Amino acid sequence: MNKPDKTSRRRFLQAGGALLAGNAIGSAAASDDSPRSLTEAAPALHKLLRKASIPAARGARVVIVGGGWSGLTMAKYLKRFNPAFDVLLIDKQSAFVSFPISNSWLADQVSLDFLSHSFFDAANNNGYHFMQATVLGFERDSRQVYTDQGYVDYDYLVLAPGIEYDYARIGVEDPEAQSLLFHRYPGGFVTGSELLTIKRKIHQFAGGNFLLNVPDGDYRCTAAPYERACMVAAVFKRRRIRAKILLLDMNSEIKIKKAGFARAFEALYGDYIEYLPSSLISGVDIEGRSVETEFDEYAFDDAIIYPPIRASSLIEEAGISDQYSPQKAARTDPFRYHLVGDERVYVTGDSRSQPFSKGGHTAHSEAQYVAEVIAAHALEREVDWRSPQTMCFSAVDIEPLRAMSIITYYRFNQQSGQFAFDRTHLIEKWDSQGGQASLAWAEGMYRDMFYS
Repeated sequence: MNKPDKTSRRRFLQAGGALLAGNAIGSAAASDDSPRSLTEAAPALHKLLRKASIPAARGARVVIVGGGWSGLTMAKYLKRFNPAFDVLLIDKQSAFVSFPISNSWLADQVSLDFLSHSFFDAANNNGYHFMQATVLGFERDSRQVYTDQGYVDYDYLVLAPGIEYDYARIGVEDPEAQSLLFHRYPGGFVTGSELLTIKRKIHQFAGGNFLLNVPDGDYRCTAAPYERACMVAAVFKRRRIRAKILLLDMNSEIKIKKAGFARAFEALYGDYIEYLPSSLISGVDIEGRSVETEFDEYAFDDAIIYPPIRASSLIEEAGISDQYSPQKAARTDPFRYHLVGDERVYVTGDSRSQPFSKGGHTAHSEAQYVAEVIAAHALEREVDWRSPQTMCFSAVDIEPLRAMSIITYYRFNQQSGQFAFDRTHLIEKWDSQGGQASLAWAEGMYRDMFYS
């Protein structure tokens, strides 16, 4: 176990002190209650730089940042592949809420208990530690992770911090406007509160234009925005309200399960869904409730706005993002997932560089492989590369729940130097058997992540 590096912590202290001092000086004139000196702000700074109150490591410590599908799977399988590891999972949320299957929840096909699970149960059942904290940064020289609950030493670090919305790419650059857009018209792919707000919107909508969109580039779950449009339409149809769903796709066509979704839009929801491809959003009038594209303007009565995404800012702030990546993904080895030049730090899930699906099953599959890579590295061994598996169910109808599916792997094309789909099995016929299979799949995934 490496020892804390006092020089590194001193640098962090100096940087944090300068920041707090600058904030104190800048805000002193604005309010009599503002801190007027670094001394007054020091207690908060010292909290950041003390050692976190967690059990002492009993073996090489692996710290995982992010408790999504990737991080949860990683924590379990690290202990399975190397029981001697001391594994710590850190997440800022107090409980897990699943985004896969959340579209079915929006349409009342499953309960909130089906999506919600305890980090405590996952840790207790699988022999690792959980810490609720916000990660502020990390130092690779000293191998320390800094959180709002203190710092933690690591022997290996796995970064699975997820995504952030990139509102600037739809013409909303002002931070205040971004915050307002996020809270009024959330995209529904980052926090559980977004899902709660979206469900209220759908079930209380009185009629008119309801706008949804599909981002361009890589985004979390390729099929999800199309599936969500179907589930929203199904609720409106059940409620028998007069509504038009404007589905603005920033891509030139449906990106996945094209025939299945196109058939659903026409056969099931021809009176509800208006599909508008090649609609690149260039601006949003939040107060006026309209969006602009290159050629048109669309007014709406309510909306779910899913902007293009980027890797967590933690990646960029640490100086490990790929300068050529439009989504600021990490600069990693494409086969081993570690940072280029650092086999102690790995990046998985949404922030990794590979163009694989950003769906839950892919994150679960690749995390098992990376856990094996890290366990082998600790024993000075290697494992052969294997492709992650992507399995994705998409519901299109309710009462009964009907869904279609795709299963695929990936291969590396030596000539092009790119990854491509491999061994793809696509079922675009949606039926109740597919709907029940989607729920069984989710149950199996939750069981694997949260139970031994």
